[in-house]
Amino acid sequence: QVQLAESGGALVQPGGSLRLSCAASGFTFNNYAMNWYRRAPEKERELVATITRGGGATNYADSVKGRFTISRDNAKNRVYLQMNSLKPEDTAVYYCNVLWGARNYWGQGTQVTVAS
Repeated sequence: QVQLAESGGALVQPGGSLRLSCAASGFTFNNYAMNWYRRAPEKERELVATITRGGGATNYADSVKGRFTISRDNAKNRVYLQMNSLKPEDTAVYYCNVLWGARNYWGQGTQVTVAS
């Protein structure tokens, strides 16, 4: 079955960097676009970044454009989110996502906290 497992979340100071990783299994990874979402406390879930199946195109939420970079390694079945210049408002649980078989799949999430 489809499984997604995020890692890399941590407590980081404003202005710092983190790299999130998502390990995918149970489907043909290089056939699907992948997404990163986040959910901050008392806020709606937000689409942060998307990468096409080959990695040739990416898209970002305006709130992270220029600071975050999504990438993927199809040989390793992994998708990454490099987060730079982190701000307190980036604090959230970050989720990896794939739309497979007309159904959305999510990992368990990884907590990112940006605070001094």
